[in-house]
Order: sequence, then structure tokens, then C-alpha cells
Amino acid sequence: MVRIPLTSTERERGRRLGQLLRDARGEESMVEIAARAGLSAETVRKIETGRAPTPSFFTIAALAGALNISLDSINELLAPQSRSA
Repeated sequence: MVRIPLTSTERERGRRLGQLLRDARGEESMVEIAARAGLSAETVRKIETGRAPTPSFFTIAALAGALNISLDSINELLAPQSRSA
């Protein structure tokens, strides 16, 4: 299976997602958040650092629940930036 390279937009969206998750996690450990979300700490680390910039919806939903952030707020952050004319 050949993986199509990510676009710069996808990489930037992954960077923004990672920053959102780090900010929402605050002082809590990655291990605690991962356990609450039912994920491995390695998965959370990869998402937060941008090494996994396109996690599945279910992974994002699990992290949102563990961090008590709404999927709407994540969607707003990750939506393509509109251009002002």
C-alpha cells in the first residue's frame, strides 16, 4: 500500500491539532489523558508533536472526551482558513 504524501494544509492542520491538545492537557500527563481516552501514550505523543497529523475521527473524539473539549471547537480550529478579499 502506497501512502499519498500529505499536503502542506494537512500538515498545518495536524500542527494546530497537536497544539490544541497540548494546551487542553495543561499540566496533566500524557499517560493520564491517553488512559482516559483508551489510547496509547505513544499515539497521543505522535498527534501532539505532529508526527501523526491525520488521526482518525474516533481517535480525535476519544481525546476530546478525555480532555473535555467539544468536537465543534476542534472543527472550528481545524477548518480551512477562509481568505478575506
